[in-house]
Amino acid sequence: MTGFFAELIGTMVLIIFGGGVVASNILNKSKGFGGGWVLITLGWGLAVTMGIYAVGNFSGAHINPAVTLGFAAIGEFPWSDVFPYIAGQMIGAFLGAVIVFFVYLPHWRETKEVHLKLAVFSTIPEIRRPVSNLVTEMLGTFVLLLGLLFIGANEFTEGLNPLVVGLLIVAIGMSLGGPTGYAINPARDLGPRIAHAILPIPGKGGSDWGYAWVPVLGPVIGGVYGALFYQAIFQGEFSLAFWLVSAVVIVIMVLALSIELNKSSKDMSKDDISKAM
Repeated sequence: MTGFFAELIGTMVLIIFGGGVVASNILNKSKGFGGGWVLITLGWGLAVTMGIYAVGNFSGAHINPAVTLGFAAIGEFPWSDVFPYIAGQMIGAFLGAVIVFFVYLPHWRETKEVHLKLAVFSTIPEIRRPVSNLVTEMLGTFVLLLGLLFIGANEFTEGLNPLVVGLLIVAIGMSLGGPTGYAINPARDLGPRIAHAILPIPGKGGSDWGYAWVPVLGPVIGGVYGALFYQAIFQGEFSLAFWLVSAVVIVIMVLALSIELNKSSKDMSKDDISKAM
């Protein structure tokens, strides 16, 4: 099996289980309805585990463009294979979302809330602050790549590594996933979002393309930085790329903080005016 087809199948498996657990949890009249955030994070952790078991022996099971780009950035993966891997991941994510759509076919009409239908396919921030949401996705994916690399540096019994990576995904979801729904994977969000836009979902509403750049750009920056950070801090191999991406990350974080502080100041001023009146 080529890397392209392996990544396609692995990412398709990821979305079938991951998108499926979200659908089970939030679509009306599903037996899993109301299972909660813990169920979703466990489901995504198992989804990643199954995706790795499916194709790990064929492609290394990146099943995430941020992982592919991060590994390439530190010389752990050839740049010539980056495009085929990412193309396979995107197509696989789209197909996985289509399969979830057909599994829950009668439930779309039973679910009236437009945002819940979209949430099966893509992430939606709880508080819409694009730059802050970008920071959340960036740092979540930073932790993902850092975790993958330090997990890989340890000796595991053969076949156990995918389970440990799955636990890493659960930990990220439970700890860092609350603000945005933790895409931490451009293909996981963009592929299914395209499927949402194309599929004939009853009463589906828009696909929220104004937000779509956040779960793509954030994971790309965070994934590359996580890999460069590991190479620099854990292995002592500092590079120009590490310093450049560090500067970009700091600028984005300072910008997000500035926006939030400015908003807090304005809110306080409004409260003072209201009290005076």
